This record gives sequence, C-alpha cells and structure tokens, in this order.
Amino acid sequence: MATKPPPDVKPYPEDSIETKAYKSVADIPTQEPNDRNRLGYHVWRWLTNKTNTTLDEQITVSGARLLIDEKEAKDRILAKLKEMNVELP
Repeated sequence: MATKPPPDVKPYPEDSIETKAYKSVADIPTQEPNDRNRLGYHVWRWLTNKTNTTLDEQITVSGARLLIDEKEAKDRILAKLKEMNVELP
C-alpha cells in the first residue's frame, strides 16, 4: 500500500504578524512544544484584535503549561515584540 507524501508547508513571510507572534514565544519554556504553539496563536489573536482582551487574559486562555510564571512570560513576549518593532494594541 503506497501513500502520498504530505503537501509542502509554506511558511509565512518573515515580516508577517503571524511569524512575529510565534517568534515572540519561541523562548518561553513550556512542558510540550504544542503549548508554545497555542500560546503563539493567542498572541496572534491579541495582536490582530480578534478578541477584546489583554495579553494577560490571552496567556491564561491559551492553556499553555508554562514552566515560568505568567508575568515573566508576558514580560518576555512584550520585550520580544518591541525588539521586532511590532505595533502593540
């Protein structure tokens, strides 16, 4: 039984808001990599104003199992976003 290879994944451009959201959480220690992906998705939602909430709320809602406290995670995320010149909501 033969299977077809999976389709190629096209990454977002380096200057896209999606890439910057996921890069902002790349150094956050989590129990599993998928926790970091969920956190990155919620940062993207916050940056694009998909929700009318704060970054603190988005970190909590993400359900990411962080290995640091939420305040430190928020500080790291904001610092990384400012470093990438992202306009914050």
